[in-house]
Order: sequence, then structure tokens, then C-alpha cells
Amino acid sequence: MILLLGGTSETREIALSLAGTGETVLVSTATDNELDVGVHENITRRVGRLDAEGMAELIRVKGVRLVVDATHPFAAEVQETARRAAETTGVRHIRFQRPASDHAADGVVYAEDHESAARAAFSYGGTVLLTTGSRTLLPYVKESARTGVPVIVRVLPHPESLEACRKAGIPDSSVITGRGPFSVGENFDVITNRGVAVLVTKDSGREGGVPEKIIAAKRASCRVVVIRRPDTQRSDVDNVQKLIEEISSASGVKSGRR
Repeated sequence: MILLLGGTSETREIALSLAGTGETVLVSTATDNELDVGVHENITRRVGRLDAEGMAELIRVKGVRLVVDATHPFAAEVQETARRAAETTGVRHIRFQRPASDHAADGVVYAEDHESAARAAFSYGGTVLLTTGSRTLLPYVKESARTGVPVIVRVLPHPESLEACRKAGIPDSSVITGRGPFSVGENFDVITNRGVAVLVTKDSGREGGVPEKIIAAKRASCRVVVIRRPDTQRSDVDNVQKLIEEISSASGVKSGRR
């Protein structure tokens, strides 16, 4: 069995590709957010956060021989948990990570962390659209209060996300819910309808919808602040096909779909 740590848009493709080679795949996600993991007899899904000990126990109980970490590029805690659990149990571990993006030529401002991104975003004096998730709200809420500049957040339509917004003091009228990636048109509509002057996003790559955000922002004359990925991240594979080929080669199974 392969334990696939998912939650991103590539989860379905990876799970179906692995299942198509005859592999049994257990897709593990931290939350029960709506996610297409692929419909196949070899694919099952579990939900719930795991610490290193819990993941190691899951590996032992399920007879997992390989852990594929395909979590979000910014899910540093989960990535470390996966590495530790794999080391503890002695199973192989592969980190899949989509390539980073480079939009400096598009006039994008890059920031190293959320604190510096918040300072940059609110320095322009116009409404800020935050698209970095519900777990990183505090630096932006603080800058919004300090500068008096409004902040609008776009988060997943999940009770946990909405509760985080309420705890941060963000009114419901300033919260937009939806599951991305969003099209250029959808981003453009939000920017123009809400009078957004600055959009903040993580560098979640092409599959994470970053290009669509930047294109929409440029059309609307909206500034963009992008948070770089942590320097501590590493990636074994950044292409789904290469991932499947590497796993299949090691397993002695030809890649392909059924």
C-alpha cells in the first residue's frame, strides 16, 4: 500500500495514476474539505490530522511500504511529520512538490514571510485581498488595524476556516469562501467588485492558481505580493509523470492507467 498525503489539486492525478498501475492507495488529508481523490477500486481516503507517532502507527497498521508527500508547498509541519514517520518505520519517503513560480518580471513584489508581506501589502493604502488561507491571518489583521486599511480574505468554505476568521475579528462581510484554483475571470471579478488594490498570495505554483491571480490583478491594475516558499523545503520530484515512473520502476511495474 502507498500512503498518499494529499490535499492539493494534484491529489486526484497522482492517486489515479498510482491506482492504474495496480497499487493500493490510501489518500490521507488533514481535513474533510471537498476534494476529488479519484474514483477507483484501489483508492480509499482517510481524514484527520496526524502527528509523527500517529502517522507511524498508521503506516504499520496498514502495511504501508511507501509514503508520498504531495501536501501543499507551505505545509511545512506535515512535511516534517511525514519524514519523521517514514524514518521511524523504515519505509521509503518521496516528497512531491510542484515547481515554484517566478513573476518578478510582472512587477510582483516578493516577501520572505507573512509579516513582511503584510507590511508591504498595507503600505500602499488600498484594500488588501488575502488569499493565503485561514491559518495565517494575524499579521494581516494587525497591519489592517494599525493602518486603517481594509482587508478582505478568501478562504475555504469550511467551518474551521470560518471560525478562524471570526476569532481573528474579521467580519463575515469581509470573508469570501470558495475552493480554488480560481480562473482569471473569477479573480478579476473579486478584485474589481471589492475595490481591491493589493492581492496577497503564497507561491503555490501554477497548479495553485498563482498565474491566474497575477493576470487578473494586472488587468485590474492591482498590485500583487507573493510570499516565497521556505528555504528549508526540498523536493524529490516536481512532475507527476516522473513520480509515477520512479515509483513504478522501483516496484517493477509499468506505469499507466486502467
